Amino acid sequence: MNNDNKKNNQSVLSHLDSDGDITMVDVSGKIASIREAHAAGQVVFPEDIYEQIKAANGMTKKGSITQTAHIAGIMAAKRTHDLIPLCHPLPLDKIALTFVYDDNQNSITVTATVKVTHKTGVEMEALTAVSVACLTIYDMTKAISHDIVIDNIHLLKKTGGKSDYQHG
Repeated sequence: MNNDNKKNNQSVLSHLDSDGDITMVDVSGKIASIREAHAAGQVVFPEDIYEQIKAANGMTKKGSITQTAHIAGIMAAKRTHDLIPLCHPLPLDKIALTFVYDDNQNSITVTATVKVTHKTGVEMEALTAVSVACLTIYDMTKAISHDIVIDNIHLLKKTGGKSDYQHG
């Protein structure tokens, strides 16, 4: 990377130092505060498969798809630092997931809320919870169909820290 790119990227990308090398963000000088993040994603099914899942109340031979995905999402949020390099391990205060059937889109929408009192935010934990919950739903239903799409995983909102964010 040339020096101009190093300087430009350093000001934008928090995981690069002044030389353009990868680094974990130093949060030692920050004050702990309440930080919360909300993320969402969607698992979209072919119409007949969606109807079959809904008619069975989300039960498969493997068990309840939403209960299993709920546990997986919580476990994933707690282990985000093991999955994504440079994420800080955080003592999470709250992890909540919801699962909503959407008949108009033949989908299940997964949302996650993660909260911490710490020096860094929990966006990655919320996004990881949603991602793994969606992957778990896929795993629980792939025996019925592989024409399942995981879609639109995104941050909805974050509060606390330097700045707040609201999607759209």
